[in-house]
Amino acid sequence: HAPGSNSEDDQRMGRLLADSPCCHLTAKVKGGGGLRMYKRNRMIVTNPVVSRKDPTFNTTTYEWAPAGLNQKLAMQYMELLPESRHPVSGTDGALGRRRQLLSQLPVYDQDPMQCQSLSSEEEISSMILFVKQYKQEVLGVGEVALPGEGSSLKEAANQRAAKEAKVQCDMKDTAQHQDHCSGSAAVNGTDDKSEYLCSGCHGNIV
Repeated sequence: HAPGSNSEDDQRMGRLLADSPCCHLTAKVKGGGGLRMYKRNRMIVTNPVVSRKDPTFNTTTYEWAPAGLNQKLAMQYMELLPESRHPVSGTDGALGRRRQLLSQLPVYDQDPMQCQSLSSEEEISSMILFVKQYKQEVLGVGEVALPGEGSSLKEAANQRAAKEAKVQCDMKDTAQHQDHCSGSAAVNGTDDKSEYLCSGCHGNIV
């Protein structure tokens, strides 16, 4: 398959990243009925050209750069890539990056309607569930950072996992307490007031 337009690529990436921990890399399309597009981080680098005449500037546009970086660190990243793979607009490097994305993230791996090998509603439902699970549990975006500084994404993931674990634990504790605290009524003969005791801890239930 050949890459589509930039807009088509961004829509495909937006569908993939939606409903995942990486949703912040997308933006909702106005009037798009919930459609989200990938916020591709373009980078424009302007360098002055020194000459005897009036100063001029040489501008280079990168179709993509790692998100969350200042230009200096982003350029350090680019310098580590072979020059032929620099995603400069209008070059083979930019086209190669889009082809690589299409190969790594084919649309039929995330959209059951694009997967021609599914032959039943049950298989379609299973794939929908699979895609939902890997978006929540597996899908991630690499972080670019200097040695010893690449921790923000990892910390965010750890905090999210801890929060989810706490919610699950609280729900489990609540369910167990409800199971044990089945109230049994005892009528007090003096004032006809009912008292409820927990069958587990034998304490009063108000």
